Amino acid sequence: MLPLLRNFNISTMQISSRLVSNYVSRMRHLLELKEDDEACRKALRSGAFLLFHNFCPLLQRSENKYITPFVTTSELNKILQKLKQKKYLEESVLIGCTANHVAQFALDLGGIEKAKVESVLKGTFVDLRKAFFLLDGKDAPLLSQAQGLLRWHSTHLYCSQTGHPTRKNVSGSKRVCSTEEIIYYPQMSPVIIVLVSDGAQCLLARQESFPPGMYSALAGFCDIGETVEDSVQREVAEEVGLEVSSLEYSASQHWPFPNSSLMIACHALVHPGQNKINLNLSELEDARWFDAKVITAALKRKRMPTLKEMGTVPFWIPPPWAVAYQLIKEWNQRQQPS
Repeated sequence: MLPLLRNFNISTMQISSRLVSNYVSRMRHLLELKEDDEACRKALRSGAFLLFHNFCPLLQRSENKYITPFVTTSELNKILQKLKQKKYLEESVLIGCTANHVAQFALDLGGIEKAKVESVLKGTFVDLRKAFFLLDGKDAPLLSQAQGLLRWHSTHLYCSQTGHPTRKNVSGSKRVCSTEEIIYYPQMSPVIIVLVSDGAQCLLARQESFPPGMYSALAGFCDIGETVEDSVQREVAEEVGLEVSSLEYSASQHWPFPNSSLMIACHALVHPGQNKINLNLSELEDARWFDAKVITAALKRKRMPTLKEMGTVPFWIPPPWAVAYQLIKEWNQRQQPS
C-alpha cells in the first residue's frame, strides 16, 4: 500500500485563545440550532439569508464586482410580501452563523417566477459554475455548502425504503420518513483529485465540459471498497495510462458538483522514465505535461480570464480558491531553487 502522508498540527495556525473560544461557542450554537427545532425557528426571526433560484445564487453588481448579498429576515419578509408569497422561511436550510451568533440560512425561491424575483432583488441568479468565475474566492465555500444542502433536500423528498414522503427538520440538518421515523442525513461523495508528476513536470488535463483553455488535476470518484490510495492509482491508470509509485495527501475541499463531493487532494509520482501518456478519450479531451516555467507564468496571472476572454487564452488553471490550484502551487514551489 502506498503511504498517505500529511502532518497536521493545529498549533501552527497560531490561533489565539479568544478565537478558539469564539469558534467553540459558534459550533455549540450551531449544534443547538440543528437539533432543536424551536431554537432554530427563533433564529429564523433574526437570521440572514443567501438566496437562490433553482440552485443558482443571487449575484449583485457592486463597484465593478459581483457580490452574493445576505438579506435579513425583515428584508426577506418585505420581499416575499411584494412577490405575494407567505410560507417560505422554514423551507430554508441552516448553513452557519456569525461571530455574534446571527444564524445564516440559504433559501431557494425556485417556485416564483425568476424575472419577478430578480426585479425585486435588483440582482441576477447565475449558474453556480459561472458564478464561481465571477466572485471573490471568499464566497465560494459558503455558496458551495448552501447549494449542496438545497440540492440534497430536493432529491430526498421520499424515503428509499418505504416510498413515503420525508419531512425536513427546521434547520435542514436531516430528513425523517413520515411513517417509519427513518432518518436521512446529508451526504457527500468522496472524490480524489491528484496532481501527477514525473519529478520535473506535472500533468494537467481537461474535460470537454471545462471552460476553453482551462487545465486541471486529474479527478475521479472513489469506488466502494477502495482506499484513497487505491482510488488514486486506479484513476491515474484509467485516465492517462500511468502507474503511480508514491503519493502524498495535501488537503480537502467540499465541491458542490455534480451533487456534493468531498475532494481529497493528493500529489503523486509516477515511476521514473514511465511518463508516456496513454489518453482515455472517453474520460478526457486532452492531457499534457507542463514544466515549472509554464506553471509559474500561469500562477503569476493577476486575474482569471473573463468569460469573453476564455476562448482566447490557450492555457490557464483553476482559480486560487480551488483545491486544484493549491496542488499546482505546492508542486511549483517545490520546483524552485532553495
